[in-house]
Amino acid sequence: MTCTSTATLPITEAYQAFLDQVTEAGLLVPLGVRGVYGYNGVFEGVLQSFDRLITRRAAHFQADVLRLPGVLSREHYLKTSHIENFPDLMGSVHSFMGRDREHVGMLTKRESGEEWTQDLVPSALMLTPACCYPLYPTVTGTLSSEGKTADLFSQVFRHEPSIDPCRLQIFRQREFVRIGTAEQALEHRKQWIELGRDILAEVGLGVEIVVANDPFFGRGGRVMAASQKDQDLKHEFTFAVASNEKPTAIASTNCHMDYFGKAFDIKQANGEAAHSACIGFGMERVTLALFKHHGFDPDRWPYEVKNALEL
Repeated sequence: MTCTSTATLPITEAYQAFLDQVTEAGLLVPLGVRGVYGYNGVFEGVLQSFDRLITRRAAHFQADVLRLPGVLSREHYLKTSHIENFPDLMGSVHSFMGRDREHVGMLTKRESGEEWTQDLVPSALMLTPACCYPLYPTVTGTLSSEGKTADLFSQVFRHEPSIDPCRLQIFRQREFVRIGTAEQALEHRKQWIELGRDILAEVGLGVEIVVANDPFFGRGGRVMAASQKDQDLKHEFTFAVASNEKPTAIASTNCHMDYFGKAFDIKQANGEAAHSACIGFGMERVTLALFKHHGFDPDRWPYEVKNALEL
């Protein structure tokens, strides 16, 4: 099955049309909530093939591999400013912690249509808002002069339900993070801007790299977004997936300066707060871009793309 072009449709219609196509093809399986899907074997096979391609192309970094669970400590979360900057995107894990009497009361509320979730209380966990967040508490202390490079993969949650199949509430990120001196962090970003573009081009995704900003919340967020752009801290690798009018960021690089170093007391060898930078690939977004660009049957994709993905 080929993918019919949606590039000329208005943005909302283009999102809906592409969502209809990928669900009808069985690639995405709707689970009753916008932005939450299951994935069939064809989709998952391509995603895992792209993941392996990244591993092969990044082997020379000799990064420490860490695979993460998609949740992090609430205590660690509150060391960051995520709740100030992105309150609309966060997810908190709440659980029932009562006894028999409270359980009966909660069930009674549910049966009568009352708000039973008021009987839940916060657990010690938050949903991970970015793949690298759980890393920093593990490296608190003083780094060697070589710093640290980490290869990360995890589920990530952002509460932004959408009909755009690329804008998921729960999705997977592959990240490479460098923690050390400012020079080491900036060099990491420079290398990954080039390598990230090359990896995506190898599978036929010619991206445009643009200076960008994170979706900071509220009035103050506009100032922070402008500052982030002015300082050239974030770059997005964009590709037209559902719409030419609004290309999708399928990967991005971020330079955090010493933000996480200060938040988690990570020091350079000279005692100053460590700097960090990362690249993150949106694994479902890249996979959707591949199906959009090459069609829904990987057996019919160009030889070069299949060879790169070892399909």
